[in-house]
Amino acid sequence: MTALNLDELTAIDVHTHAEISASGHRSLSPELSAASAAYFKVRGAREPAIPEIAAYYRERKMAAVVFTVDAEHATGHPPIPSEEVAAACAEHPDVLIPFASVDPWRGRAGVRLARRLVTEHGVRGFKFHPGLQGFAPDDPMAYPLYEALQELGVPALFHTGQTGIGAGVPGGGGIRLKYSNPMLVDDVATDFPDLKIILAHPSFPWQDEALAVATHKPTVHIDLSGWSPKYFPPQLIRYANTLLKDKVLFGSDYPVITPDRWLADFAKLDIEPEVRPLILKDNAARLLGLDKSDALAV
Repeated sequence: MTALNLDELTAIDVHTHAEISASGHRSLSPELSAASAAYFKVRGAREPAIPEIAAYYRERKMAAVVFTVDAEHATGHPPIPSEEVAAACAEHPDVLIPFASVDPWRGRAGVRLARRLVTEHGVRGFKFHPGLQGFAPDDPMAYPLYEALQELGVPALFHTGQTGIGAGVPGGGGIRLKYSNPMLVDDVATDFPDLKIILAHPSFPWQDEALAVATHKPTVHIDLSGWSPKYFPPQLIRYANTLLKDKVLFGSDYPVITPDRWLADFAKLDIEPEVRPLILKDNAARLLGLDKSDALAV
């Protein structure tokens, strides 16, 4: 399989999920998975394995960032190993870009794991879901992990805003929404000024906070996953067209939302013609280092 060819891609989706392993292990417990499916009105099982994700994006001439979430400390549910995600993505380097997830509660062992995932497994970034993982992004216990990611030069992607995981379950399945306020990531961006950060999703109900952080901190970006663009708040569209045109990224949240649906609705937004390619591909290529001649070479 050939390496990723940026010139041949129409878009880079920076937010897709590996929800099932080769062995059939799922990334979420049955209770949380069912709640998410109900929240997003997903009918039937939509849990493509990584080879299926690759085929789906290859057909569309897109690349996709793929990750799972390690939240074992808070949920008791073992994650899909990031090593498995990385190995599966390595079999499809023309379209898949592996991210990893390390639970900050793993402490020093987690820091060592993060370093190995980058240096030995080719991981290009890390996903955090503070509500699901049960930690505040600005908690100093996570700082050694951020320090390692900053040193390694890989982005940290933080879920922000409301989540469908746990929605409607008694007590929200133990998930505390306050941990997903993007303002908590402002301390991280301040204390780790060279750490590349992505605030995932329109950050309801904290959209203005997300825009403020991304405008103020040079390394903070926003991905547009998890919502159909027709529901984007007007201030997000305005900033995407102007002050943040170089820092906003296409993301779908596949398989919950398909890139087909997302792109169809995005086409109807009042986005400047010169801004569209930035959002769909160019900003992500620069952030992930894919605009370099050796990008994802194998």
